[in-house]
Amino acid sequence: METKKIARAVILVAMAVALSPIFIPVGFIKLFPAQHMINVIGAVMVGPWYALGVATAAAIIRNILGVGTPLAFPGGMIGAFLAGMAYRVFKSIYGAAVGEVIGTGLLGALVSLWIVAPMIMKKTMAASVLMGAFASSSILGAILGVLVLQILRKAGIWNP
Repeated sequence: METKKIARAVILVAMAVALSPIFIPVGFIKLFPAQHMINVIGAVMVGPWYALGVATAAAIIRNILGVGTPLAFPGGMIGAFLAGMAYRVFKSIYGAAVGEVIGTGLLGALVSLWIVAPMIMKKTMAASVLMGAFASSSILGAILGVLVLQILRKAGIWNP
């Protein structure tokens, strides 16, 4: 079973990196839902610790490739872990989705705003813009993650 988890985690990292440049423009904000979708899928399919590892590995690779920023770390990591813990507690893909939105859209955004942006990136950011972008992207990604999990369940690829 552990080998299956590792293989799934590696596939999820590859998908997160490959899909990360895709965005949906909404007004002056660009929504990047891929990592959030992967966080929900990973939370459900491999659990909170592996989902945390997936988000961390994807953030590292994206930053090395120049398609990510340091803001990817707190948002992705907190969201993935909280989604996994929520799924573990509630046994619901919808619980995982809510965990992702709270973890990324609220907590990850606050850590990014208060710590990562000023200390690592040497930038100040408007709280409303950053939190709006994180929350919007995580909500869309969580919805997509739930939809993908439903498709995987119907196809017999994933059984809860």
